[in-house]
Amino acid sequence: MRKRPGDVRRTVNERARAARVELRRVTRDDLAVLFEHESDPESGRLAGVKPRDREAFIAHWERVIGDETIIEQAIVVGGELAGRVACFEAEHNGTPTWMLGYWIGREHWGKGVASAAVAMFLAEIDRRPLLARVLATNPASIRILERAGFTRVGETHEPETDRYTAGLVLDYRLA
Repeated sequence: MRKRPGDVRRTVNERARAARVELRRVTRDDLAVLFEHESDPESGRLAGVKPRDREAFIAHWERVIGDETIIEQAIVVGGELAGRVACFEAEHNGTPTWMLGYWIGREHWGKGVASAAVAMFLAEIDRRPLLARVLATNPASIRILERAGFTRVGETHEPETDRYTAGLVLDYRLA
C-alpha cells in the first residue's frame, strides 16, 4: 500500500516524539558542544573527517552561520544539544549539488536520534535532489540514509586530504 504525504509526516512526527527530538537554528552558543562532537576520535573515524583545531572550527562556523544559503539545524534531545543536520551547496563531480550532512554526539548514538532528526529535516526542506556521501565502513549512517529514502547511486575511492581520510565513499541520492 502506498503512503500518502500526510502518512509520511505523521510517521516522522511519531519518530521524533519517541526520540524526543527537536530541531532549531544553530547559534554561536552551540559551538562549544559541536566542537566536542567533531573532536571525538571515533566520530571522526566513522565520518572520515579529521578534526579541526578550535580556531579553524570557529572560523568555519562563523562562515556557516553567516551564510543564508546553508540550512543548518541543531538537533536537540530533551533540551540537550545532540548534534546538527544541514543542507548546503557543494561541488560534486564538477557540478553544484545540494548536499545533506549531519553529525551526532556519540552519547546519542543508537537511540534513533539521527534517523528522527534527518526525517524531520527532510520534511521541512524542499531542496531536491540531495546528495549524501558516507564511508562504506559506516553502516549506521548508511541505514539512516536508506530509511530516509536515499538510494545508492555510486561510489568512489577518495584519497586522503588535509580534511578527510582516504576510503571508499558511497554516494546516496534523494530525488
